[in-house]
Amino acid sequence: MGCCSSKGAIRKRAVKWKATGIVGLRDSRLKSIPSEVFEIAKVVRTLDASCNKIGELPLGIDSLHNLQRLILVENSLTRLPSTFVKLTSLKTLALDSNQLSELPDEIGLLVRLERLSIASNHLSSLPSSMGSLRNLVILDISQNQVKVLPESIGSCFSLEEIQASGNRIEQLPQSLSNLSHLKTLVLAENKISQLPSSLLKSCSALQTLSLHGNPITVEDLHQMDGFEEFEARRRKKVDKQLDTNVVTNSNFFDDGIDRNTT
Repeated sequence: MGCCSSKGAIRKRAVKWKATGIVGLRDSRLKSIPSEVFEIAKVVRTLDASCNKIGELPLGIDSLHNLQRLILVENSLTRLPSTFVKLTSLKTLALDSNQLSELPDEIGLLVRLERLSIASNHLSSLPSSMGSLRNLVILDISQNQVKVLPESIGSCFSLEEIQASGNRIEQLPQSLSNLSHLKTLVLAENKISQLPSSLLKSCSALQTLSLHGNPITVEDLHQMDGFEEFEARRRKKVDKQLDTNVVTNSNFFDDGIDRNTT
């Protein structure tokens, strides 16, 4: 619970942080990141301060030069400081369940980023510089207010998974078809009436596609180039999971689209 909230307790734990490079501050009733973290800035590789009440990050956050994993889920962040994009060693960034309305325009400078999770915020758009995130494998922007994905997303060539359910997306960029490694595309509960024409054909690794709660129809999907190949991959995945008895939920056999639309 509040074991880390006192100054003395934090100083005591800082000894372990320095030895391991892992700073654990989950559920510590914090409103800011303790100064003790920055006193050992050079050795910090992981910082997890989830489930607190942190409202802002200090400008000095960029002193954490070797930080690879930053997890700040369930806080009260409304913006990120300009110095944030200097954390160029970051591989994992989790900012879910905050109050962010935008990301820094220069987020593309985080070129080592592999996982970016910013679900359940107040984002209405994504910076075009995201196209520079060539090592990004997983992107989760679920439950925001995003209306458009930037055309530059097609340059995130390592992307394997996009979670974007619960937004206001009406149209997808054609460049999405460039993502040849994309395996999972979740777009449920948006306003999408059609997919990029070459998506199913060009995204040759795609095997999971969720479009529930969109005005697109099954017939639209069936008429797309590459549908049969996509369906074969989807069924192969299902069969493989059945063979290994990996059936995780009641939606296991769901083919990802509403059968009846109005």
